[in-house]
Amino acid sequence: MSSNTQQTLWKTEHSVPGRPVFGAQHPPLSKKPVLSNSSILKRKGQEKFAEYSINTDDAWEIDDRAMTLKILDSDNNPEEETDNHSQIVEISKQTVDEVASRIIQEHKSKRQSNQITIDASAVRRPTIGANVNLAACPGIGRRVGDYPNIKPLVPIRYTLTTNNNSSTSSSNNIRSNVSTKSDIDIQKENKFKQIIEQSNVDLNELRKASWNGIPKQYRAQAWKLLCGYLPAKTERRDDTLSRKRDEYWSYVSQYYHTRMEIEHQDTFRQIHIDIPRMNPLMPIFQQTVVQELFERILFIWAIRHPASGYVQGINDLVTPFFVVFLSEFIDNDIELENFDIGSLPEQNRRIVEADSFWTTSYLLEGIQDNYTFAQPGIQYKVRTLEELAKRIDEPLYRHLKDQHIEFLQFAFRWMNNLLMRELPVRCTIRLWDTYLV
Repeated sequence: MSSNTQQTLWKTEHSVPGRPVFGAQHPPLSKKPVLSNSSILKRKGQEKFAEYSINTDDAWEIDDRAMTLKILDSDNNPEEETDNHSQIVEISKQTVDEVASRIIQEHKSKRQSNQITIDASAVRRPTIGANVNLAACPGIGRRVGDYPNIKPLVPIRYTLTTNNNSSTSSSNNIRSNVSTKSDIDIQKENKFKQIIEQSNVDLNELRKASWNGIPKQYRAQAWKLLCGYLPAKTERRDDTLSRKRDEYWSYVSQYYHTRMEIEHQDTFRQIHIDIPRMNPLMPIFQQTVVQELFERILFIWAIRHPASGYVQGINDLVTPFFVVFLSEFIDNDIELENFDIGSLPEQNRRIVEADSFWTTSYLLEGIQDNYTFAQPGIQYKVRTLEELAKRIDEPLYRHLKDQHIEFLQFAFRWMNNLLMRELPVRCTIRLWDTYLV
């Protein structure tokens, strides 16, 4: 298909993704049904309501006197519809209040006992049998023991309470699980230390180890290596870093003063507007020094990449690099969100800014088609997500289509900002350990 045909397609065919939609601030895209008369429309509306009613019959139903919870039996065949497919448990509000009050009093009386909280990944689910003492795991044991044929609701974290009357085997299992989790962390740190301290870092080995997360003390150096900003050979690193940092500041001296010129003032005005909106709940990003730092990084990048220039969303992509490289100069006991960057020596701030610029440039080189005309990179990623959802969760896919919801309407911002607006910064940094691999 020729380029002229493509441009015409994006402008005229609204059912095909490609309109300049920015997140959820525009009205949803909808397909107008072709109907011959009002009776067909009315009949279709009734059918949709009936289908919606069927699909939502497993929702919670709560009133002031009773609560009804439908718990699906994991042992039944989902393809067979029988009367035993589900079990209904009626719980009166008075009973709930009495049980909650009794449990609170029991916990208050056991404050002197040792309480250990362990990640769910580090705890083996208890096997409930006839001769198992349910007092060892009061919450889990009672729930699973009362309904052995019902699929249990597994919490994110397990809280196991031990006291002097607990069995020796339970205490040993808890101690072994705690030590195992600690050993995993120590083993990961030793692995990265061994990789990074080599005179010539094996980048393939570093990528393989970084897929499951990078320890905090090695993250900044590992990211620079993964971005190609830091050479793999140790003897070349000092000269390369010094040269690249000086190069960035030469760009600032050469171009930043042109931000008010007619050809660049629109770009800088958009950058200046977007920066204060970035992470409004983190005080560090509302500091003038930090905002000026981001303005320089984004303006210099836009000047050096005229094919795309600056586009809304690129400002968010600098944040993880800035946070990680700034943490190199901050003690672990200081909260970065409230850190006064003005107290950091100017030389260190210049290092953080230059390193953030070059690593952001590396990231954007791989996804620059996300920000060119018609944003083909985002179009491709949204289509890939749609195909994946159709293959993995077809009922969800059909539901979205029946409601005339296009993936572009909600997934555009996910792809444009790489989930920076959807997740906390700390979670995003862990996610980027895998992105950069």
